[in-house]
Formats: sequence, structure tokens, C-alpha cells
Amino acid sequence: MPEIVKNVLWVILGIFLGSVVNMGLVMVSGNIIPPPQGADVTTMEGLKASIHLFEPKHFLFPFLAHAIGTFVGSGFVSRFVANHILKYSFAVGVFFLVGGIANILMLPSPLWFTLVDLGFAYLPMSYLAYRIFSKSPLA
Repeated sequence: MPEIVKNVLWVILGIFLGSVVNMGLVMVSGNIIPPPQGADVTTMEGLKASIHLFEPKHFLFPFLAHAIGTFVGSGFVSRFVANHILKYSFAVGVFFLVGGIANILMLPSPLWFTLVDLGFAYLPMSYLAYRIFSKSPLA
């Protein structure tokens, strides 16, 4: 099998793994930091209607889910792809960044969270994962 095909498969698996981590953190977040009283967080409409009730602590797990999910996916890719490791690691980060932008467009959030989330959860985590997990001597 050609290297590019293997690398693309590793990226797909990395995106899948990162998505599982992301969703896992989102699913447990309400048990650790309960949503505000009266907030319906089970639907997008409920979230939109109650986002004004959220305090900064309620944004901790969404940020961690985005950052750790991207980190895990990019770390997996950085460990297993054969070449162009940084490029493939960033492919995972860009995938999650596009998802983060779409989420912010669908679900308005405070400006501070938007800036922190888009600025620190995606591409920086991909680069950090590359630096930690890459087999490359240049990493």
C-alpha cells in the first residue's frame, strides 16, 4: 500500500480517536460542572436559549474537550505517519478547527471564549502533540 494512503488512513483514525475523546469529555462535563439552573443543554436550541446563563467555569470542559481531543488525534498521527509528520498533524488540527468555527457560528459564545478556543485549542495543540509524539529527530 502506498505511503500516502497509509498516512491518510492514520489521519482518519486520528480524527476518529480525537472525536471520541472530545465527545467523552463533553458527555462527562455536566457531571463535573453542572449546567446553570434552568439551562437545557440537551439540544442546540436549549443551549442557544440559555447560553447567557453560563459562567466561565461552564466553558472549561468545552475548551478541554476541543484541546485534548485535538491533542490526542494529532499525537496519534504524529506517532504513526511515515513522513511529513507536521503536515499530517496539522491536518487533524485544521479538521477540528473547522469544526470549532462551525460550532461557534451555530452556537454563539462569549468573545473571550471564542478567542481562547480558536487561538489555543486546535493548531497549538496539534503542534504540541507533534513535538511530543513525533519520531522525527527534528521535532
